[in-house]
Amino acid sequence: MEEHGLEEKKPIEKSIPAWLILLLATACGVIVANLYYAQPLVGVISSSIGLPANSSGLIVTLTQMGYVAGLLFVVPIGDIVENRRLVVVSLVLTGVALAITAVSNQAVPFLAASFAIGLGSVAAQVLVPFASYLAPDAIRGRVVGNVMSGLLLGIMLSRPLSSLVAEFLGWHTVFALSAATVIILAIVLSKALPARKPMTDTRYIALLGSMWHLLRTTPILRRRAAYHAFAFATFSLFWTTVPLMLSGPLFHFSQIHIALFALVGVVGAIAAPLAGRLADRGWTKPATGIALAIVVISMLLPLIIPKGSMTGIVILVVSAILLDAGVSGNLVLGQRALFSLSPEIRGRLNGLFMAIFFIGGAVGSAIGGWAYATGGWSAVLWIGTAFPVIAILYFATERK
Repeated sequence: MEEHGLEEKKPIEKSIPAWLILLLATACGVIVANLYYAQPLVGVISSSIGLPANSSGLIVTLTQMGYVAGLLFVVPIGDIVENRRLVVVSLVLTGVALAITAVSNQAVPFLAASFAIGLGSVAAQVLVPFASYLAPDAIRGRVVGNVMSGLLLGIMLSRPLSSLVAEFLGWHTVFALSAATVIILAIVLSKALPARKPMTDTRYIALLGSMWHLLRTTPILRRRAAYHAFAFATFSLFWTTVPLMLSGPLFHFSQIHIALFALVGVVGAIAAPLAGRLADRGWTKPATGIALAIVVISMLLPLIIPKGSMTGIVILVVSAILLDAGVSGNLVLGQRALFSLSPEIRGRLNGLFMAIFFIGGAVGSAIGGWAYATGGWSAVLWIGTAFPVIAILYFATERK
């Protein structure tokens, strides 16, 4: 019975243990944080490894490219190979790559390792559908929401954490500590996770070929990916530009103050499990509309505040919390909808979904830097408002 996998063995009425949900949530947060540690440190890293200033963006871009490659070519493997082994191998790759960055003083090995970090970090997106397999249908949204809250906390905490560690211990220490943590996590997961071998016997090349077919024939995938691509574009745009604004002449924030501001946004992650519960009750559609509307509101609020005032800081904090809440909730609603489809294709669906909206985030980051340089903070906010408005207009065409 072992090789027939978890889906045949687990009693459908038995709930997933709370400790395992916590472990999966923690693991996802630890893994995905590796994508963002370098973002606030680009300047100091590029000068340390001898990378020209006009090429410093490669530090983040190559990590993102590795992640997208992993979403498209590694995550789908979860539909055909034993999931626990895939997660552990990916984490070992990530740990080795992080160790290389921790000792690198030259650009080429650092950049190559950055790509590998992104590639291996897709282990988090193998664990999310893994959690959906473990959960009974009645609480699947709640379980996915709880696991995703851990992932989102990892995203939100990574930037301030790396800034603070680098401030006191140097940027090499950030990657050294993460390398040790990821290797320990790989050992823990190899012991704690149940085995799950999928029933599908599709060959890898055929598996990849089927992804285009899934995209064409799965309307819910196209819609949910589009909704979240626009929401995530606003998220990336905001968090790329708000440190520039806060450190500028209006507020004169230090790096530590910016890190503390980013920490406040973590409160928005509580929306993830709440959205999962709403989805379990059949309220996915109204909850989606609310989540997208919250993203719009989060961008409009700073437009009405007096710049440079204490009230302005308070409104920015509220906006950051609302933005993180709207994006977190919309993400969980999308994944809950996709994980309600056939178990045999969840890995591919999740890989496509994540890759599409991650591209949206990359577009938001790129536009954010350009908008802030050419039109200032107001231009950033108006563009950030436009993205979720487009999503809402598309959402309005969705049939029941």
